[in-house]
Amino acid sequence: MTETIRKCTISDTDALLKLSYDTFYEAFASQNTPANMKAYADSAFTQGKIRGELQNPESHFYFIYDDDQLAGYLKVNIGSAQSEDMGSDSLEVERIYILEAFHKKGFGKALLNLAYDIARAEQKKKVWLGVWEKNENALGFYRKQGFKKTGSHSFFMGTDKQTDYIAEKSLES
Repeated sequence: MTETIRKCTISDTDALLKLSYDTFYEAFASQNTPANMKAYADSAFTQGKIRGELQNPESHFYFIYDDDQLAGYLKVNIGSAQSEDMGSDSLEVERIYILEAFHKKGFGKALLNLAYDIARAEQKKKVWLGVWEKNENALGFYRKQGFKKTGSHSFFMGTDKQTDYIAEKSLES
């Protein structure tokens, strides 16, 4: 296994759109109705939305590969691109999605470490994220990585109002 990470560009729009859709369905379809999944995917995973996110200078996407196979991606936000106003000293990890076939290979940790490196390079003091309260695998992963629950916010999956926990990790020594 050779792990490679590279920053996405606008030419990656189609691959990122497909990967976003595939990983999202793998992660959440079993716990949500088909109608709610479709409603969310139809608004979040469109060519225009992905292209706009790729062009935002305060959002960055990174692909991770296992040898030459695309395994997942990271999306981070700073400044006004953050989904919550967490201040100018924060970096948001909006998405770490890994295809199921590549789970338990350390890719999530590698992408999270990249997020820490980006945050330090941007002189941020903390990294934060939102994670669905029912996503036990992700909750356990982030706890192991030192994230602490600091709040929550509502998230709509179609018509279903759900709760995301907000978790933070300080980068200060």
